[in-house]
Amino acid sequence: MGTVTLGVSIAVPEPYGSLLQERRAGFGDPAAHGIPTHVTLVPPTEAAVERLPEIEAHLARVAAAGLPFPMRLAGTGTFRPLSPVVYVTLAEGAPECTRLQQQLRDEAGPLVRDLQFPYHPHVTVAHGIADEAMDRAYEELAGFEAAWTCRSFALYEQGADAVWRKLRTYAFGGADTPEIPAQGSPVDAPAPTQA
Repeated sequence: MGTVTLGVSIAVPEPYGSLLQERRAGFGDPAAHGIPTHVTLVPPTEAAVERLPEIEAHLARVAAAGLPFPMRLAGTGTFRPLSPVVYVTLAEGAPECTRLQQQLRDEAGPLVRDLQFPYHPHVTVAHGIADEAMDRAYEELAGFEAAWTCRSFALYEQGADAVWRKLRTYAFGGADTPEIPAQGSPVDAPAPTQA
């Protein structure tokens, strides 16, 4: 039946998501508009199409056992020289993200996989671009701050055009949670802070 490339992540809500996506594009990252701003829980993973119902049931179980938690972004970091990435730091919510990704990749579940690098929750704002542009991203977003309550995570599929599209949102506690709007759809929220 073929395979799909899946990922599981926490979306950065508006207005922060679109702002960081536009900044990423402005730094010259060609992948910016194909990747909604997010914190990765399960990195790109190839799966057989017929396993999708099993994967979705697993995600629903993990979400049902979870509770909302505070998330706060503050400042920048980098994985250079190990990996050409500049990111906005997760100042609050990292332990919860770490626990979630462990549950999602559990050995007994359908998303078990090894990671290329140790898990470090973050929001990528530049990847694989010129060093000067990476330096700009690191410096210009150093004062960035945003905070919200994380109430869900989502399953995404990467299309043949390399664009990631959301398949389904999984609310913590099995509760009905309002969908996070698609990036570019404004909602009432405080403006992000930048130095």
